[in-house]
Amino acid sequence: MAKIGFIGTGIMGKPMAQNLQKAGHSIYLSEHHAAAPTDLVAAGAIALMNPHAVAQEAEFIIVMVPDTPQVEDVLFREHGVAQGLAPGKVVIDMSSISPTATKQFAEKIKALGAEYLDAPVSGGEVGAKAATLSIMVGGSEQAFQRALPLFQVMGKNITHVGGSGDGQTAKVANQIIVALNIQAVAEALLFAAKNGADPAKVRDALMGGFAGSKILEVHGERMIKGTFAPGFRISLHQKDLNLALAGARELGLNLPNTANAQQLFSTCAALGGSNWDHSALVKGLEHMANFTIRGD
Repeated sequence: MAKIGFIGTGIMGKPMAQNLQKAGHSIYLSEHHAAAPTDLVAAGAIALMNPHAVAQEAEFIIVMVPDTPQVEDVLFREHGVAQGLAPGKVVIDMSSISPTATKQFAEKIKALGAEYLDAPVSGGEVGAKAATLSIMVGGSEQAFQRALPLFQVMGKNITHVGGSGDGQTAKVANQIIVALNIQAVAEALLFAAKNGADPAKVRDALMGGFAGSKILEVHGERMIKGTFAPGFRISLHQKDLNLALAGARELGLNLPNTANAQQLFSTCAALGGSNWDHSALVKGLEHMANFTIRGD
């Protein structure tokens, strides 16, 4: 069993850490930002003062925080992870952050003799709890093989995409696809409802055809029922699409539909919905149409 530092026990991170704990691994938590979850500690996790102390104790250090600045802070701040590293340790960033910054972070960590993997995930809170996450990994093959047993505890579809930053690139691509699918489902259900059809029955009809998808199944139901408690917040999807659009500018690409989806998320944020689930993108369309598919 491995000694694992886990930094970032929020909506996604906490169930991921719990699955590692249930598999018999020793878990070390940092209290630099907030007190460690009491249920993890009660089950045997050890709470330490800061990321430096966590890195000293652990063989693998997993980071699961919201954005690029938070990852940089955890890794390189005073009393950060980097200060506690030694040759042979592996830092695994499972956050969704900038591919460009990831490459820079990897170089700094490798210069200290440790390994670095970027391993962002897809599957939301449901996948984190069920240990069915898709995990996209960038970094060396050797480090990937060492970390693979840990990934297998947290997810099902685990792919070594390539070198440092390639996991984050895959995640940005994933978020483009998810956003555009949410937009497509929202527009289709809005069209159906405005035309007088029952959106729930339209969804049922579409599920068995070529339009069927996980987004239509899960988020289509959320849209129809109006259950927008966050599994993945709009603010986080906005962050991911910002990464996509910034990367596109660096590459000289035009991503018009991605930009349009970002505008719809911004409409939701302006309505006070930054913390709504990203399936609530439909509410931005409803606002513009002055019509709701739920009839409320």
